[in-house]
Amino acid sequence: MPLDTNDDISDDALMVLFANGDGQAASVLAYRHTGRVLALALRMLGDKAEAEDVAQDALMRLWKIAPDWRQGEAKVSTWLYRVASNLCTDRLRKQGGKRASEDIDNVPEPKDDAPSIESDLIARDRANALQAALETLPVRQRKAVSLRFLQELANPEVAEIMEISVEAVESLLARGKRGLAEALEAQKMELGLDT
Repeated sequence: MPLDTNDDISDDALMVLFANGDGQAASVLAYRHTGRVLALALRMLGDKAEAEDVAQDALMRLWKIAPDWRQGEAKVSTWLYRVASNLCTDRLRKQGGKRASEDIDNVPEPKDDAPSIESDLIARDRANALQAALETLPVRQRKAVSLRFLQELANPEVAEIMEISVEAVESLLARGKRGLAEALEAQKMELGLDT
């Protein structure tokens, strides 16, 4: 059965199936969540290999806790984001809060269906500027901004992942948005953001 045809099976049910020896359930969970976990790790770390390691480690931890998974206590996606973001934070702390020194041009950009090359170049310049501005934020602000605006999670889910209050998330987001605005201020005109 193709992995994408299992949308009607909940993550909790898949965890129970996996705990009972169903390997296909693990494949479905990985198919559902790896992309977003990898995207979060890549945004936080800026290094594809490091991000892949984090995503793999987070999934391995999920498989290890499958027999003890208690349905209804947390969403699988929230648990995975929390583990991945904590793994990223640990790696960033070991690096002194700095992201890997990979050239920003090597970070893959989302596919852009813009009709013109000019639009593609503008979008790429904006994405690169945003990525560089994200790197200037403190780790907790970067994590909150990435989860809320790039992963499109709601504030309560961000709060649960980061293990802080919703008010603390809102504060981090406000400071993060101010920091991004300050970092991008000098480039507004050249990026076409002055209108």
